[in-house]
Amino acid sequence: MLRALRPRVWRLSVRSTGNAHLSTICAAPARRAAPAPKAVLAHEPHLVDAAPQSLPLSADGRVALLGLPLPALQRWLVNLGERQSRAEQLFAELYRRAAGSGDVLRMQALSADFRSRLAPLVDTSGDVTLTSVVPASDGTRKLLFALAGGGTVEAVIIPARNGSRTTLCVSSQLGCAMNCQFCATARMGLRRNLTAAQMVGQVLAAKRLLLAEAGVTDDTPRTGSITNPIGNIVWMGMGEPLHNVNEVMTALEVVLDPAGLAFSHNRVTVSTSGLVPAIRRFVTHSTASLAVSLNATSDEVRSYIMPVNRKHPLDELLSTLRELFGPHSPVAHRRRDVVFLEYVLLAGVNDTDADIQRLVDIARSLPCKVNLITFNPHDGTPFKPSPQEALLRFRHALASAGVVVTIRESRGDDQMAACGQLGKPEETELYKPPPPRMKPPPSIRDAVLG
Repeated sequence: MLRALRPRVWRLSVRSTGNAHLSTICAAPARRAAPAPKAVLAHEPHLVDAAPQSLPLSADGRVALLGLPLPALQRWLVNLGERQSRAEQLFAELYRRAAGSGDVLRMQALSADFRSRLAPLVDTSGDVTLTSVVPASDGTRKLLFALAGGGTVEAVIIPARNGSRTTLCVSSQLGCAMNCQFCATARMGLRRNLTAAQMVGQVLAAKRLLLAEAGVTDDTPRTGSITNPIGNIVWMGMGEPLHNVNEVMTALEVVLDPAGLAFSHNRVTVSTSGLVPAIRRFVTHSTASLAVSLNATSDEVRSYIMPVNRKHPLDELLSTLRELFGPHSPVAHRRRDVVFLEYVLLAGVNDTDADIQRLVDIARSLPCKVNLITFNPHDGTPFKPSPQEALLRFRHALASAGVVVTIRESRGDDQMAACGQLGKPEETELYKPPPPRMKPPPSIRDAVLG
């Protein structure tokens, strides 16, 4: 039971670190404390003894439970006078046995007293609201989420096929700052970073949707963990995940925690356009898989279609990957890992015979798997997908050289749910003008401009 002390008023201060708002909540005698915000006063804080802690806040000023790693949750509840095991029970209810609404008051494994005291203090929405589910003809579904504070982000459920697992593609930003020339999301510019809670909120919303379709609700008897209907999670939606690395790393703690969503590190992949310093941090401190959007084999072409290459050119990017992956990696848990190299084929831009040979050389120089991806067109793009013949030539050359290679099938493209199609540049909330188009180099100008 939470300790009931003499009446106290919380002193709530909020500081901003990037996009994440952290609060320091501390108890002080009422005669010395300044008036607390209405959102906090409404929660009857005189019932709680809260020791100083930095915690993420929801838009309405409550503690954002989603995305809060277990150690931080344990510390907070212990400071409230609770047993540490309460945090473990709550964590399991949030993630392992997630179903229905996520309402704290309906979490069956928690005592009624604990639920009633906790519910007014916390938010379990993640500050995201699932507003629409858009089905594609192949079974793929695009999930649209309204963000507290404005804007809409998208996630995609890609159903299992041919023995594969259902995959969830989540977003890390509203828009993107990388300005990749072939990507629809890039036309939005970067409008805001998502919090860890908003990313975990996408995962939980998708999980609950799939569980509900399987007949699992708040009232389903609990005999342990409910089978997770999501097999893989990929951070390949809207945004550059490693441009929001703090929040992504926090979300990954929850996703990979055996007491939380309990995904294997082999089933979680984070994609990047090539932010080298953040790659080093991610590879060192997370066990999730890394995918690098390569998409070109020369600096001339890559600097055009992916301007990040101007800051971190191919030599720097590839030498970093060679250092961090393989048997001699200074990061022990990466010595048996491979990096995924993603290659979107654009007609006349990066699909020449010379590109094939350079890609073979790159792939043989480091532990990797190559994913060849068909370009998915969108309004306003000057690019065209390479013909199927080109994909087959690339695959044959790579496989003949001993490289593990797959062709990633387009999924959900008829509803703009495929790779590179997410986002709504025309959305008026938090609108930013589109970033400038880059000038193509002479070698590919005709292919791009026609």
